[in-house]
Amino acid sequence: MSERPPISPRSPRAALEPEQVPPPPKRSERARNPFVVVGNAIITILIILMIGAGTAYYYGRQMLETAGPLQEDKIVNIPQRAGKRDIADTLSREGVINVNPWIFIGSVFALKASSDLKPGEYSFQKRASLRDVIATIVEGKVVQHSVTIPEGLTSEQIVARLTDNDLFSGSIREMPREGTLLPETYKFPRGTTREQVIQRMQQAQKRVLAEIWERRNPDVPVKSPEALITLASIVEKETGRADERSRVAAVFANRLRQKMKLQSDPTIIYGLVGGKGTLGRPIKRSEITQPSPYNTYVVEGLPPGPIANPGRASLEATANPARTRDLFFVADGTGGHSFTETYDQHQKNVAKLRVLEKQIQNDTVEPAEEPAAPAAAGVAPADTNPTAATPKPAAPKKRSAPAAAPARQGAAQSTTTPPVVQR
Repeated sequence: MSERPPISPRSPRAALEPEQVPPPPKRSERARNPFVVVGNAIITILIILMIGAGTAYYYGRQMLETAGPLQEDKIVNIPQRAGKRDIADTLSREGVINVNPWIFIGSVFALKASSDLKPGEYSFQKRASLRDVIATIVEGKVVQHSVTIPEGLTSEQIVARLTDNDLFSGSIREMPREGTLLPETYKFPRGTTREQVIQRMQQAQKRVLAEIWERRNPDVPVKSPEALITLASIVEKETGRADERSRVAAVFANRLRQKMKLQSDPTIIYGLVGGKGTLGRPIKRSEITQPSPYNTYVVEGLPPGPIANPGRASLEATANPARTRDLFFVADGTGGHSFTETYDQHQKNVAKLRVLEKQIQNDTVEPAEEPAAPAAAGVAPADTNPTAATPKPAAPKKRSAPAAAPARQGAAQSTTTPPVVQR
């Protein structure tokens, strides 16, 4: 029987300590392989990147989709040649976005819109998200401004309106020919060049004229689209009432067929002032018979060209005039005209107009004031109708304008001194 080794007494502390620490396990040769070490590092990095990308995607999507700070719709202008940082600063300054500019730039890259941001004037909707804001700029749906060009303006007057409108840019190199612009309401984005506006109006006029010329009454006494424009410009200046255009056109068409002079005041004015459009004073009696290529009291048939830019309605009325035998028209005192076939009846209507004008004068002159002196013979009072720049018939001056200014005497043929055609 073997003997046990004697037990050596130890202190309590020594008793708690292990007698021998086991050596660490040795790493296998495979674990120490550098390819394994690199592979493990790559996997670790990839996992970290995936977690980071997932987190960034989640928070990025939240930022893109979160409603923006706008409390109401707002129009903001993105200037030309603005960079992404400039756009971000502009949107932040206008209160469209409330994120750091670098977040906006990062969102642009994330949405692959870096090269698609377009300058212009944009309308951002209330509470638009960052995604909506970027999409609006990328789509390029800029704000369209309505611009109305009234019928009956000359090309010079239209150019002046475009020049005074700060919506447009650039200058107009050459004055458009009279009658080549279509008066209408157009929509343009801010910054459109004035040359582009003119080109669009000319293209619209060509298209509308071609359509109307194709549908014209074959009996209309004009032989070309250009002649149609010329006659339509006279009709445009003679009446601003839609229900009278075709009948006024019929008067001039009947006169052309019978080789009668058109006798239209607007042609006198255009012969005197050209593209300025308005005379600024009454027509003098001497100017009624003054030779001019445009004065239809003197020349036979149509003047050499349009006296304004007629609208679609006047072109339509001239191409398809009313079927009447009327040769004369005169103001009826209510804003319209009385049409007649004979000169005798026309003179009666003129007499009625004079009585009405006299009555209006008596009603509007204040008794306490000195009566107004009559107008000089042969001078017609200035036109007060804003739809045309045409003088009115000779009549005594009034202290104040009547409620309904007299319209044109219009297209009156006489063997003596021709009467004034007036609105």
